[in-house]
Amino acid sequence: MAFPSSPTVLAARSLTAAELETQRAEALLKIYAWMHLSRAADNRILELFRQGLIRGTVTGGQGNEGLIVPLALLADKATDVVSFTHRDLGGHLIWSGHLCEHLNQYFANAGSPTKAREGNIHHGDPAHRSLPMISHLGTMLSNVAGATDSQRRQGRKAVGFALFGDGGSSTGDIHETLNLASLLSLPVVFVIENNGYAYSTPVCEQFAAGTELWRRAAGYGIEGFAADATDPEAWACTLAATIEKVRATSRPVLIEAHTLRLRGHAAYDTCDYLLPGESDGFFARDPLPKLRARVVAAVGAARVEALEAELNAHLEACVQVALGTPRPTPGNMEADLFAPESALLPWQPTPAEPAQLNLAQAVNLGLRKILTERPESLVMGQDIGTYGGAFKVTDGLLKEFGRPRVFNTPLAESACTGYAIGLALNGHRPIEEFQFADFSTEATTQITQNAATMHFRSGASCPLVFRLPAGGGLTFGSFHSQELESFFLAMPGLKALYPSTPQDAFNALLAAYEDNNPVLLFEHKGLYRRGKATVAWDPAYREVWQPRQVARGDYATFVTYGEMVHVATDAAAYLREEYELAFDLFDLRALSPLRLDAIEASLARTGRLIVLHEGRRTHGFGAELVARLTEQHFSALKAAPLRIAALDLPVPFAPELEAVYRPTKDAIVERIAAWMQ
Repeated sequence: MAFPSSPTVLAARSLTAAELETQRAEALLKIYAWMHLSRAADNRILELFRQGLIRGTVTGGQGNEGLIVPLALLADKATDVVSFTHRDLGGHLIWSGHLCEHLNQYFANAGSPTKAREGNIHHGDPAHRSLPMISHLGTMLSNVAGATDSQRRQGRKAVGFALFGDGGSSTGDIHETLNLASLLSLPVVFVIENNGYAYSTPVCEQFAAGTELWRRAAGYGIEGFAADATDPEAWACTLAATIEKVRATSRPVLIEAHTLRLRGHAAYDTCDYLLPGESDGFFARDPLPKLRARVVAAVGAARVEALEAELNAHLEACVQVALGTPRPTPGNMEADLFAPESALLPWQPTPAEPAQLNLAQAVNLGLRKILTERPESLVMGQDIGTYGGAFKVTDGLLKEFGRPRVFNTPLAESACTGYAIGLALNGHRPIEEFQFADFSTEATTQITQNAATMHFRSGASCPLVFRLPAGGGLTFGSFHSQELESFFLAMPGLKALYPSTPQDAFNALLAAYEDNNPVLLFEHKGLYRRGKATVAWDPAYREVWQPRQVARGDYATFVTYGEMVHVATDAAAYLREEYELAFDLFDLRALSPLRLDAIEASLARTGRLIVLHEGRRTHGFGAELVARLTEQHFSALKAAPLRIAALDLPVPFAPELEAVYRPTKDAIVERIAAWMQ
């Protein structure tokens, strides 16, 4: 169904400081038109929800139009970056798209921009740098920071707009991002939409008496101030000057914008927590009728009434189109979990001469190759610069490529990961090193809820690599030794590689880098300097996404990965010599997506399955492997599958204890020997 033609006034999606000064009446009329449409749309959406025509729930921006409409109009939609939040329908309408598309999002129909995979305000337009929000408050700020920096790195004088509420201002991500933006001198306007309530919790129960949120800016070495966003004209003038300054100086600013929430948090909110007369006070400050009176005085009531009638009719026509749009069909949703496979990058066939390298050196070689040949690449992480990383894997890269390409990050894993996501959404391909895989749990939301879901919910690719030094055996204790593959891969949308040899590590880094999805690259710390092997340019580097057969035999199919490949190889050699039994031994290499055809063929032949991994047994990755492999070949099994894994304990520190905790060659041989009886 064709969309109705938009009223002429809606073609004007921009506003300048000059217009506010020299064409005041027309500028105010433009602001009012979008505010009126936003309010009318929010009210109509609420009606449709109450009629059962919109499902789930809806949040409304009634009262916040005076803040978000001038901001969206003043932004440069051709270069700037934004992530709208709960109260910002007016911003969505202005930034991009037709009103029908936004209504389709609320109806979750076949025309929904998210293919009905997300509801109401959980959408954006990544192609035009409107980043789709997730519900975890504070998370999106660092995405805006990253995408804005990406724009600047590409020579575009962009400004980012990071919006959050008074409630969200208490989250750690916001403080991490404010510090990061100040440190990197990122041109981001941080706006606290302070409407006095976080859902039902008033500010007096969130902050100490007298707290002014904008004053926190001083702690980050940036400018901050408060403004009244219920006066759209004054707010627009203030904001225009601020945006111009931020664009020119590339320094962030924190604004505490006092605004209103005329409805509850969402449609189901009864607001019975409000004090007597408090709601009346909110409506008395409503910016929409106040601006209307000002516009009527400037252009006359007849023109305003005609404009309102035209906008109301357009809204209703669009509602009818959305109501008539078919419901979504599931199709092949699983095919959209990952972004499509990328084309091979035009790598130079280097290194031309084979070299004897350990795994750490192989990763360093891969990073150096990427930084040399791919201008969109950058490497970031804690202590990776001058120091070269906790395990010296990035040694020498800062000196060779400079700080814009290789740089240390603060101890702010969540914000730094969100920043990397923003870079990835805008054309860069960042590689983030976590000092230890264990510390990636600080960024769990960014990795699993944001990056991993991005393509499924928005259609946008999110190409970035998370390097995770993992595993035990080095007497590092519980917080520096864990295997987290089952923890992360329980969440859909992440790819994962776990190389066990220097050549595979080099190949895996190239394969992960050019993939259009977030990729976890597990690097076992015990393998970094466990001997050297030949590393050379391998045109078949993408084969690392398939299992590698390490040994051949008929007795059983033996599957493992990471450092356990070496332990399994030693155990299998012992069993061959002592028991005259040979195994089909596979190095899984790719943990997600699982490609098990060769292993399934082996299992169909041997009828016996052993799965070994270093992570804990209960809820471990081996359970998934056993289930996948045996559900298709159960009738062919000659014995129950054998899982060998670590104990269900935190990783103990003392080597005597850790040797019992982790699978060892002797323990593996003992378990297999008992299983054979």
